Amino acid sequence: MRLWLLLLVVAISFAAPDRLFAEDHSEPLRIICFGAHPDDAEYKSGGTAALWAAQGHQVKLVSVTNGDIGHWSMAGGPLAKRRAAESAKVAERLGVTSEVLDIHDGELEPTLENRRKITILIREWDADIVIAHRPWDYHPDHRYTGVLVQDAAYMVAVPFFCPTTPPLKKNPVFLYSSDRFQKPYPFEADIVVDVDSVFEQKVDALTALVSQTFEGGALGNADKMAAAPPESRPELRREWLREKWVGRQSGEANRFRGGLIKWYGEEHAQQVKYAEAFEICEYGRQPTDEEIRQLFPFLPANSE
Repeated sequence: MRLWLLLLVVAISFAAPDRLFAEDHSEPLRIICFGAHPDDAEYKSGGTAALWAAQGHQVKLVSVTNGDIGHWSMAGGPLAKRRAAESAKVAERLGVTSEVLDIHDGELEPTLENRRKITILIREWDADIVIAHRPWDYHPDHRYTGVLVQDAAYMVAVPFFCPTTPPLKKNPVFLYSSDRFQKPYPFEADIVVDVDSVFEQKVDALTALVSQTFEGGALGNADKMAAAPPESRPELRREWLREKWVGRQSGEANRFRGGLIKWYGEEHAQQVKYAEAFEICEYGRQPTDEEIRQLFPFLPANSE
């Protein structure tokens, strides 16, 4: 009899997180998206963030570095302040919030101090979903952002790690944003989101990233900057930027058409022009398809 009771207690303890999720899903979701610089989370998750925000869910875009060398003709504190202001304006237009950490661009390391910072941010946000780069990428800041978020995937629930910030009672779902890197393995689009309805909103938001979109960022130059429409013609600037994002987001939709079919069904999926895609990290909560539809409530109830 005692053995039976023990087994029952163990079974209930393992089932509890699922029940907690089911009970909580009617409450606003809380999503935190990490990018290495003050444009990465906006680029990769901006459309999906706008969809969540439109339904009343809470989204935070975090830049893990301050972007202070992300321009070809200026740097340091003035650039960091400029990029933080740009990021805040994008967030406002998407209906979300933003934060830029005071870590120098190009100098991010996967240290214990930074692991604590990321863990505390996830806990303070009480995240249901955490999004970041995959830990292999062309830029060291991108790679180490992915590593730090991976390292936090377990620690967010450990009570005596950063004990002054209460641990999460449920483990979030950790997701990767899309990329084109092939080694050690290509990005796998587990979740693909139709962002057609918010595409124009995303373009409008991204026009605020002037230092990156119209001035060329870290690898720009005077010729590249001159190739963009002038600041005095904002309507031309927007159309110029829009054309770039038409190519980028339609490329995602075409590349991951199979994922769109899974989540939206054949008829709807074939009509989608623009998409964002995410891969489920093997660390953190492993959601069922039903739970994914709860976490991405703008996905249709089924694809039949």
